Amino acid sequence: MIKKGTKVKIISGKDKNKDGEVIEIDRQNNRAKIKGFNMVKKHVKTTKEKKGGIITKENFIHISNLVIIEKKKIKNKEIKK
Repeated sequence: MIKKGTKVKIISGKDKNKDGEVIEIDRQNNRAKIKGFNMVKKHVKTTKEKKGGIITKENFIHISNLVIIEKKKIKNKEIKK
């Protein structure tokens, strides 16, 4: 099971054969965000609080396109199924 903090390898898409760490999970849609991969550009409108412009951020990747490399460890113990 893929959880936040798990090391995964991307097996398809534009970032194929790269590995990274899961930073966010969307269980309803079976998708995960990988730190530094599947970057998209988003145009943000200027408001009173925030400056506008073009920002780049991670987008979700479907879980079927990921393979677990290293399971998340808590207090030096590996999580088991």
